[in-house]
Amino acid sequence: MNTDIDEIVSTLKRENAKFGDPAVTKVARTNDPFLVLISCILSLRTKDEVTSAASERLFSLAKTPEEMRGLSAADIEEAIYPVGFYRRKAVQILEISKNLIEEHNSKVPDEINDLLKFKGVGRKTANIVVTHGFGKPGIAVDTHVHRISNRIGLVATKTPDQTEFELRRILAGEYWRDLNCLLVVHGQNVCTPISPRCSECSISGHCMRVGVTRSR
Repeated sequence: MNTDIDEIVSTLKRENAKFGDPAVTKVARTNDPFLVLISCILSLRTKDEVTSAASERLFSLAKTPEEMRGLSAADIEEAIYPVGFYRRKAVQILEISKNLIEEHNSKVPDEINDLLKFKGVGRKTANIVVTHGFGKPGIAVDTHVHRISNRIGLVATKTPDQTEFELRRILAGEYWRDLNCLLVVHGQNVCTPISPRCSECSISGHCMRVGVTRSR
């Protein structure tokens, strides 16, 4: 297992260089937990290019909880449209900003369980904030990570939460932080949900192709 995952990770790091980083990864370079948190919320049920553009527009208006609270819901809606559920997300962003100011001295918590108390924040978002905002251990599991981890045979799980805990159990900590970005990029460009590009896959030799009935 360790040898396989080492080869998978090193190969994907090399191969993924030809593709662009996910929107949230780009925001993570700011090392600002608040911006990472808000970008994660925008990314839910939204294509990456839409998330990236919406994040840029919103962060040109506000980059702190206080600045965000100075905007109206309509201001945020206009900035983030057309992200999925943009009206609901505008309200969530304002609620989170208010909570951070009133309950956390405007500081984003660095523990997963504390982050999960915010409305609209699930385990994937909490893990991304912890790993990319604070540099702490965590495994963020979205649909790409869940699908590919099962497809290649690393895990045999039914839900993203189950996948997260199983990956935590079987993988050394050194792999945790990078796994999300590596598998998201691979899933967006090669290991797609339907008819994956197996003939172009750089890690096909390590893949059990679980559930794959048609490929390219």
